[in-house]
Amino acid sequence: MALISILQEINIEEKVKNAPNSDYEIGVFIGSFLPFLVLIIIAYALYRYNKNNSNID
Repeated sequence: MALISILQEINIEEKVKNAPNSDYEIGVFIGSFLPFLVLIIIAYALYRYNKNNSNID
C-alpha cells in the first residue's frame, strides 16, 4: 500500500508552474480536492444513515 501511495504522489506546485494557462491551475486545484470531498460526502451519508436507524428503537 505504501508503494502505491508513493507512486501516486503528485507535485501540485510543479504542475501549476508548468501550466499553459490559468484554467489549468483551477483544474489541478479542483482535481486535488475532489477525492477528499467525495470521502466527506460518503462519511456524512453513512453518519445520517446510522443515526436514522438507531432512533427506530
